Formats: sequence, C-alpha cells, structure tokens
Amino acid sequence: MELEEHLFRREAGRLVAIVARLFGLQNLALAEDVVQEAFCRALETWKFHGVPENPSAWLMATAKHRALDALRREGTARRLAPELQRELESEWTLAPTVEEAFDRGLDDAQLRMMFSCIHPRLPEETQVALVLHLVCGFGIDETAAAFLKSPAAMEKRIARAKRILAESKQLFDLSADDVAMRLPAVLRAVYLLFNEGYHGASAESSVRIELCREAMRLARLLVEHPRTARPATHAIAALLHFHAARLPGRTNGAGELLVLDEQDPSLWDRALVAEGYCQLDLSATGSELTSYHVEAAIAAHHARRISGGETDWEAVVQLYDTLMELAPSPIVALNRAVALAQRDGPARGLDAIWEIEGRSRLDRYPFLHSAIAEFELQLGRPRQARQAFNEALRLARNPMERRFVEKRLESLKAA
Repeated sequence: MELEEHLFRREAGRLVAIVARLFGLQNLALAEDVVQEAFCRALETWKFHGVPENPSAWLMATAKHRALDALRREGTARRLAPELQRELESEWTLAPTVEEAFDRGLDDAQLRMMFSCIHPRLPEETQVALVLHLVCGFGIDETAAAFLKSPAAMEKRIARAKRILAESKQLFDLSADDVAMRLPAVLRAVYLLFNEGYHGASAESSVRIELCREAMRLARLLVEHPRTARPATHAIAALLHFHAARLPGRTNGAGELLVLDEQDPSLWDRALVAEGYCQLDLSATGSELTSYHVEAAIAAHHARRISGGETDWEAVVQLYDTLMELAPSPIVALNRAVALAQRDGPARGLDAIWEIEGRSRLDRYPFLHSAIAEFELQLGRPRQARQAFNEALRLARNPMERRFVEKRLESLKAA
C-alpha cells in the first residue's frame, strides 16, 4: 500500500495534467476519470501479477490506452489520438516536445498544471486547495484539514473551482506575466504540501515523509527554473531543507514524536542543512521580504544545534514579531508564545497564549492544549497541566499524537 500511495502522489497529478491538456479543461472530469481508471486497473492487476519492474511506465501506458478508449467513445480519435500518444510517450521520456509550455523551459507536468490552476477568478485559498487536490493527490479530507475546513465545505469549494477551470479556453497558454503573478499561490501550495507531511492532521501519522519529499521536489524544480527562481522561491526552498534535515530526529526508535529539545541533532541531515543555508543566502538578493524568509531564518537558528550551538531565543522572538506583522495567524501567535516561554519563562508564554487573537480557531488543535499543559507543569500546577493534557489527548488526530500526550500524562503520574 505504501508503494501505491507513493505512486499516486508522484504520478496522478502528472497524468491528469497530460490528459487534461489534450482533452481540454472542459473535459477535466474525463481526464480525472481516465487516471482513476488506470490506478484501479493497477491495483487489480498487481494484486495477482505483482508490481511491474517500472510501475510508473506501466501507469503511463495504461492511462494512454484508457485515454484513447475515451477518445474513441467521444468520436475524436482520428483528430487527437496520434497527438495524445506522442504527448504521453514524450512526457514519460522527457523528450524535447514536452518543453513547449512556459517558453520551452518548465518541463514538469505537475508544475505546469499548478500554475494553470491559479485561475484569476478564484480566491487564493481556493487556488491552493485546488492545486493540493488536483495536482498533488490530496483527498478531500486532507485538503480540508490543511485549511481547517470541514470536508463537506471543501468538497463544494473544489467542485466550484473545477467548473471555473472547465470554462477556461487557454489554461495552459501562460505568459511570463501569468507565471510571475501566479507564483505566490504556487509557493503557498508547496508550503502547505510540506506542512501536511511534516505535522499535518492525517489519521494515520503526524509525519508523512512522502509528502515532504514531493514538496521538496517541486521546490527544487522552481528554484532551478530562471523564471521562477525568485527570492521567495529560494526562501521556501531554504525553509523546507531546514525542516527536512530534522526529519530523522523527529521521532525515536519506537516512532514516537519528539519535541525540539528532545531531538538528537547528530541525527539531522547535514547536507540538507548546508543546502538550507545556501538557499537562504540566495533568498537575500533584492529587497523582497516574505513570511518564507522569516520562517527560514527561524529554522536556521534552530539548525545551529547541529554544530553544537544553541538557539538564540531572543532573535527567534524578534523574528516571530516580524512574522506576526507579515502574516498574522493564531498558529504563528502560538509558536511565538512558545518562543517567549523559552526566553522569558512559562508564565510569559502562558500569558501570550491567552492574548492570541482568534484563539478559538485553535480550540481543536491538540498542540495548543499541550503547550498550555507544559507551561502549567513548569509553573508547578500539575492539576491544571493534567486537565490540559487530557484535552490534548481527546483531540489527538493520530496514534503518534496520542502517544506523545500519553507519555506526558505518564510522567505526571510518576512525579
């Protein structure tokens, strides 16, 4: 199942992009159906005959045949079938013919589709949700969790967005201005994809490495292309590299979550940290300052631990103050409260939590209650700490989060 999920993440968006590009976005649903049929066929066939040596190529060939069948049913095979076969084969081999989009430069089908989905008639949040769902393989529940929305509301939002895309006549024909205008929303999608993998709301696990890897792959493609290698792109690449470097230390041998102070920096990936610093330097060109720059700078301070240094909490608090000016949110405010507690003590951190504007939006976020519990415990109030930990346990979204809170409760009993 892990292989199938990885392939779906890696290939589904690319296949949908290829087929939709030829069918036209008015037939987006048909393109999605073709790809879905290919994956269903894979599950049926591989169950009895085993996974092929090159499963990605198998999926590509199956999607091609399903697409040709659909074209025949539509009565358009004579006009489009040769083009479809050539396009599908060239996408797999990365032949020069795939480079016609973005002035023969950006040769990744998922990225082309990501930029195409940033339709000017859609609000940015809807644009990003559509990219996560259509291009990156997020289910409705995952997409809703990324925006703290209900699945039903997100399903309606994505359906409306698809209808708008279906009306577009030149979705894949993007100018340089289109790419520049849509880049911020594409970066937001990459950011949320990584975020969902790093500490998302999955019911199975709070760390999903395959999502982190996919986000990093897309970020690398963006920084390698001259039209999208902007300061903000380098900043988000730096942020992702710093966070990814810590993935080997985020859990212990039993697969249990570890907070930053519990992690062993010797397990962090030094090559990724070095690349993070390199991308951070590249992000400093020009005068642009984004939230990604600030978050990357915060992550860089934590990365000093890999060389035996300590986090400069004074600098981190100042960076969170800047982040609150650039992109205020309850989550940023909560992280700032944790940094304040590290600098000024738990009482100041607790006060900062109560001061969070819009704190009610975090009521169902388990780590809000875990933070409160930790501060109460440090202040010598075990009863209040236990109450907050119990609330965090009630709201835990997966076994890793539940075990994380249970360990804290067990330590309270032993004290």
